[in-house]
Amino acid sequence: MEKYEVFRSLAIIIIAAKFFGLCARKLKAPQVAGEIVAGLLVGPSVLGLVGYSDFLGYMAEIGVMLLMFTAGLETRISDLRKTGLKALSIACAGVFIPLVCGTLLYMCFYGFAPFGDEEFYKALFVGLILTATSVSITVQTLKELGKLSEFVGTTIVSAAIIDDVIGIFVLTIVIGIKDPSQDIGNTFLMTGLFFLASVVFGYVFYRVFKVIDNRWPHTRRIPIIGLALCFVMSYCAQKYFGVADITGAYVAGVILSSLKDSNYISRKMDINSYMIFGPVFFASIGLQTDIKSVDMSILLFSICFVVVGMLSKILGCGGVSFLCGFRGKDTLKIGCGMMTRGEVALIVAQRALSVGALSGAYFTSVILLIITSSILTPIVLKILYAEKA
Repeated sequence: MEKYEVFRSLAIIIIAAKFFGLCARKLKAPQVAGEIVAGLLVGPSVLGLVGYSDFLGYMAEIGVMLLMFTAGLETRISDLRKTGLKALSIACAGVFIPLVCGTLLYMCFYGFAPFGDEEFYKALFVGLILTATSVSITVQTLKELGKLSEFVGTTIVSAAIIDDVIGIFVLTIVIGIKDPSQDIGNTFLMTGLFFLASVVFGYVFYRVFKVIDNRWPHTRRIPIIGLALCFVMSYCAQKYFGVADITGAYVAGVILSSLKDSNYISRKMDINSYMIFGPVFFASIGLQTDIKSVDMSILLFSICFVVVGMLSKILGCGGVSFLCGFRGKDTLKIGCGMMTRGEVALIVAQRALSVGALSGAYFTSVILLIITSSILTPIVLKILYAEKA
């Protein structure tokens, strides 16, 4: 690709992503769904205006880092403490049940494979995609209903946050195990060392940032240094511990989440993400989605993938919430509040593609799940919260 062709590609992606993102919002669907559709339309599968290149891949990688860094910044340790073991138990079920169900679903379609086989890892990555929970749509719905600060609402939000933390941890483990140069024991050891180092150095970084934040509050140098920390943590995670770089970015966000200016940092990150890196990342999903290879088998798989994806969250999270003391509609509220999928599911799918565990055709299944769950969740929650006459 010629250097100047990059500018043409970026212009097409940004305009198309924003246009279809706004269309999606008008239809009460998440904007990311529209941005993915934009990439699908301008990409090789339909119009062929833009082709996926190494440069766009690097841009998309930065977009992933910013998304995970922002997710870490929005993690509130105080909210996690409020709900404690109940949220943790629900989150564990929200990871384990979909992981098992997704893995079994793939094996039912394409055959059962022994541990270590290539097909086994493909099945495992399909299960991993189902573990992620997108809390943004649920939060917006609970805000509109005035139920976000209630115990059930707080439990849903906390469980979704913990769910993503566990999901990212499991993703790191699976990627490490799939790498033939590493053994399972070494993977667990290095992952444990990374999180131990994150706690030690994270506390040091937090104290340094707190001094900077108190001395120069609300200044642009704070998000700039914070972004540098994000990239350093991502690099160290991948380079020295063999841990997924997105995990490092997320941990960097969590380290800074307790600062007074954490929301200010998050807003500054959103500017970059909203204007260019976010649209490029989500459009790149569409660019890599190969709809020409979608046949009836994958279409049927996609439908089952959506059904299993939503039911596994409802049954897993709702069932454990019942064991934790929630009763009646509250168990359904928690189960349905946890069934939305979004950015993290896409990130896991993109990682599966990058390590050769899945083909682009399966992005169709992921996109369909995100759109369906994002539309159904607000409707179901509003019905469950409706007061009796």
